[in-house]
Amino acid sequence: MNTRPAIEPANSPVALSASFNQDASCFTVGLETGFSIFNSEPCQLRVTRDFNAGLGAVQMLGKSNFVALIGGGKNPKFPQNKVVIWDDAKQKVAITLPIFSIVRGVRFSRAHIAVALQNSIHVYNFKTKPDLWHAFETADNPLGLCCLTPKILAFPGRTLGQLQLVELATGNVSIIPAHTSPLRAIDISRDGEVLATASETGTLIRVFATSNCARIAELRRGVDHATIYSLAIAPGGQLLAATSDKSTLHVFDIPHPSKPPRSEAPNGNQRLTSMGGSGSRSPALNDVDTSQKWGILGRIPLLPRVFSDVYSFASAHFEIGEEPLYGGSTPLNSLDMSGFRPLKGIIGWTSDHSIIVIGAGRDGRWEKFVIAEGEDGKRYCVRDGWKRYLGAN
Repeated sequence: MNTRPAIEPANSPVALSASFNQDASCFTVGLETGFSIFNSEPCQLRVTRDFNAGLGAVQMLGKSNFVALIGGGKNPKFPQNKVVIWDDAKQKVAITLPIFSIVRGVRFSRAHIAVALQNSIHVYNFKTKPDLWHAFETADNPLGLCCLTPKILAFPGRTLGQLQLVELATGNVSIIPAHTSPLRAIDISRDGEVLATASETGTLIRVFATSNCARIAELRRGVDHATIYSLAIAPGGQLLAATSDKSTLHVFDIPHPSKPPRSEAPNGNQRLTSMGGSGSRSPALNDVDTSQKWGILGRIPLLPRVFSDVYSFASAHFEIGEEPLYGGSTPLNSLDMSGFRPLKGIIGWTSDHSIIVIGAGRDGRWEKFVIAEGEDGKRYCVRDGWKRYLGAN
């Protein structure tokens, strides 16, 4: 019997990157040959553009025809110190931004383009001939961390673990001492009022109100070190999801500065008809604090704080896969194929009870999870389907 693994064709597609648009209704994938855009729910190919060259990062602006492109892979379409805004309706380049160093990431809105470099963030006005609005110094930012809303820009500060928050209307800058170790993931709610951060330690997630930079929650993912892959706040701003290299998706309740607690809100949860799916909606439950993992132990004085910390109310397994590192052993982003490790566990909320998790690589995978209430009144995170999107049509 031949037990040798099948050899994949050399020209089989590889997703160099994957990212959601602002409302997670679509996700874009950078390929060695161009890019593809998929609808998030259901997972369905929307459009593919073949450039016969690689794109290491692709970012879609909402549901518009504009897509930000950065060259990458073994045969880059563009130099890696250039950001290209592609107008897919006209099938041509609309804007080119030449930068003086390698671009680590890009985010854009209808008014601004934020370009993340290794040690700075450059913000341009989004127009036919963009002009530089401002440049901000940062600590080392190899992952290109940056969040952009119509009103607020968030990115790492000059000191490791700090976060800078910029009001785009006034240019006012606030500094948040979020962590003592380098930042690994950040996200901002769609209304711009809530900000979440995680560091390279990966044990604690902190949540801040952007109006006054006050810390409004501290959440514990676990007690051992982990690499946080992604943070994402739900559309309503009161749920937070996180993924890590433990291959676990965690879901937390979080407070919102201008909304009542979830238990007092009129909207209900989906109700599980079985552990594999969901059915009609039922009224929300005034939960006992299910996020207190240790129960009564959390109320005993003098015990270590790990017993009283707030944990996720639900979790689920997502697939990381066993893809080898491409060309090296150091995890880098996909702009350069040397040391390329495909991104995994990227989160997009399509509603307050539906989560999509995608991953890049040769095993480009889409997974859907639902937050639903069980017959016991507790909330669960249940996988509701999966697909290898590189074969989707």
